[in-house]
Amino acid sequence: MAERPVVTEEALCDDAFTPEITATETVFDGAIWNVRRDTFQYDDHEIVREYIDHPGAVAVLALDDDDRVLLIKQYRHPVRHRDWEIPAGLLDIRGEAPLDAAKRELAEEADLQAGEWHVLGEFYTSPGGSDEAIRIYLARSVSPTAEAFPRSDEEADIEVRWVPLDDVVESVLARRVQNPSLIVGVLSARVARENGWAQLGAADLPWPRHPKAAGA
Repeated sequence: MAERPVVTEEALCDDAFTPEITATETVFDGAIWNVRRDTFQYDDHEIVREYIDHPGAVAVLALDDDDRVLLIKQYRHPVRHRDWEIPAGLLDIRGEAPLDAAKRELAEEADLQAGEWHVLGEFYTSPGGSDEAIRIYLARSVSPTAEAFPRSDEEADIEVRWVPLDDVVESVLARRVQNPSLIVGVLSARVARENGWAQLGAADLPWPRHPKAAGA
C-alpha cells in the first residue's frame, strides 16, 4: 500500500481559485441578502450554482481580566431558539472597515468598548451554499460605553452574561450551545491562550479571503 503524503502545518492552507464565470444573475432580491446564480467553467465543463450573496459579518469575543467571555442570548427565528452567542453583526454599512464594524457591534449589543483588539479567527459559515465570511476579533481591556444603546425587535430582550472561558468550552464540547461564531471563537481563544496568544493577528490585518469587506 502506498504511503499517504504527510501534510505539514505550512502546507495546510486553503487555495484561492477563481473560475471563468460566464453568466451571473440575482434570482432573489431579499431585504438583507440575495440569492445569486452563477454559471462557470470548471474542468472543461459548465456548472450552474445558486448561493446566498452575503455581505459578510464580524463577531467579537470579549474577554475580561478574569478570563470570562461576554455572552449574549437572543432569539433567532430560522432555528426557533434563543441561543447563546458572542456579539456579531453584518458588514452592511458601505465603506465601513471590519474593525470599525466590530467596535460598533460590541457597543450596540453589549454597551461595551475595548482598549485592545486582535484578529482571533476567520471562517466561512457554509461554503457550499453561501459566500458569507466571518472574522472574529478578540477584544480585551473592556469597559462600559458612556451611553446605553437603544435596542428593538429580537435585540430588545438580549440577556448578557460573563462566563469563564473554560466553562464555555465545556458547554461547546457537551453540545449545549450551537452558535458557530461562539464555537469557533471560544475554541480558538482557548488554544490561543495555551499558546501564549502568539498567533493573534493585528487588528487591522488584511482580509483577502473576503474581498467584499472594506479595507480588506
